[in-house]
Order: sequence, then structure tokens, then C-alpha cells
Amino acid sequence: MSDCPSSYTPRGALTPNRPLADLTWLRVGGPADWLFQPADEDDLAAFLKGLPENVPVFPMGVGSNLIVRDGGIRAVVIRLGRGFNGIEVQGETVIAGAAALDAHVARRAAQAGRDLTFLRTIPGAIGGAVRMNAGCYGSYVADHLIEARAITREGARVTLTPEDLNFAYRQSDLPEGWVLTSATFRAEAGEPEALEAHMAEQLAKRDATQPTKDRTAGSTFRNPAGFSSTGRADDTHELKAWKVIDDAGMRGARIGGAQMSEKHSNFLINTGDATAADLENLGEEVRKKVVQSSGISLEWEIMRVGEFEA
Repeated sequence: MSDCPSSYTPRGALTPNRPLADLTWLRVGGPADWLFQPADEDDLAAFLKGLPENVPVFPMGVGSNLIVRDGGIRAVVIRLGRGFNGIEVQGETVIAGAAALDAHVARRAAQAGRDLTFLRTIPGAIGGAVRMNAGCYGSYVADHLIEARAITREGARVTLTPEDLNFAYRQSDLPEGWVLTSATFRAEAGEPEALEAHMAEQLAKRDATQPTKDRTAGSTFRNPAGFSSTGRADDTHELKAWKVIDDAGMRGARIGGAQMSEKHSNFLINTGDATAADLENLGEEVRKKVVQSSGISLEWEIMRVGEFEA
């Protein structure tokens, strides 16, 4: 597997049979057939244009919301880096590269007196946030997005509106193999000091309630009510994922090196030596117990990709 899979020889880094465990927050997973880290948009577009139609493409962010299965991924995995992490504030708009971290975008916007504070505690990068319509404390990407830029699987450049993406809770209609490269957000004005204080409060609340020092991938399951926590005192908890997991007796449950966090039962953690199979099997056991307990079928929020180990 030494030949370039595309008829175009890229300027960015192209690595065959690349293990992916070290690129995910859960630190599990087998190798990708190829890992491509494009130098810039032109490099990415030309590479995809030269890639045969039968070669699958999987865009990967910073691996914050991902389980790569132990058998790896039979595809070209595309991971954007430095050429895609710029952040610009232009009046009431904030333009961010798909590889820019959500937290960095929130902080840069706040420094310029623009409010995207909901992004501060969301793990991951902007590409994943747009693709998953990330949200926190009752605000979502869909509430702020003006447009997103992407490269199609065939290598064409496109601009997508929120209507094109057809946002719903934790999802969008981005076609398979398309790679988001940047997003433009509308952000309301705010006093930088007040925005910074608000983000500090959010971080303190997150650290008090979530296992931020453990290896996790953020929330494991979507809230069955179909919306994210608002953080308000009157927020109801009957249909929160953590509540139905608790009711099923699965807080702290373990399989191998995988555990449902004692601190927040909707967080799946790698205690040190978990395999991807341990993590996914525990998640499925939780889903089974929740159905038995409450009749609710939890949906995965963590994306699971690749092949099971033979």
C-alpha cells in the first residue's frame, strides 16, 4: 500500500496504514488505510478530484467524539491541520477554519466583543461542530451559522447554507465524503469582560459536573428529549440521558477497561486499557438496560466508525 491512492500527488502528508488511536480522545482504534493531512484547500480539492470513486473518504476532526473500532478504517481518513485553523472577526461575523478548536473560536470572538460563548465548553473543532450541530446550554450551531464552505467528494468547492445542511438535534445533512473547510457565524455584541466571565462560569460548572480529567469523548448518548441542557435552574431532568442511565442502575458500570463515569453517567471513559470493543459493548449494554428500565431507546452521540477486529 505504498502508491498514492489519488492520481494527484499531494503537497500535504499522506501516510499509509496509519494507526488512529493516538488521534482520538478515547485513545482506541486500529489503522486507516491512508491518513491524509492536506496543506490547504487547493491540495485537498485536487487530491479528492484524483481519488477513484470507489475509495471511501472519512473526514476526521480532533477525534473528540469518536470511537474508531479496533479493526481500523478501510478508507482515506482526512484530517485538517494548520492550513485550516484560522479565526477572523469581521464586524458581527466570525469566520473560522474547520480545524479551529471550538474553545479557541469562543475565546477569540469574546476578545473582539462577540458572543459565541456556547462553543467554549464543547470539545472538538469547528468542522465537527457544524456537522453535528453542536450545542450547549440551549444554543446550537444552527442558531449562529451563516454559511459553511466544503470540498465535495469529487473535489468541487461549495458554499452551504443552514437550509442546505437541514440541521436537527445533533445532526446535519452533510453528504458522505464531503469535507468542511470553514464556517461563518453571526455573533451578537457583548462586553469582552462579561463574555470572559460567562465562559469562566461555564467552565467551572462543567468541571464540577463532568469527568474532564478522564479519557472521554464527551456525551455518549443524545438526550432523548431532543435538545441539549439549558443550564437553567428550571431545566427538567426526567428525559436527560444521564437520568435514564442512572434509573437503569448503570452509573459506574464496567466492561474491561471501559466504564460509565461515576461523576456523570452519560460519559463513557477509558480507564486506561480499554479497547474500542470494550467501549462500544458497554455502550450497547447501557442502551439495553435503559430500554428494559424505561422503554427509551438511547441514540449514540459518539460516532462509531471502522471495522470490528477479526
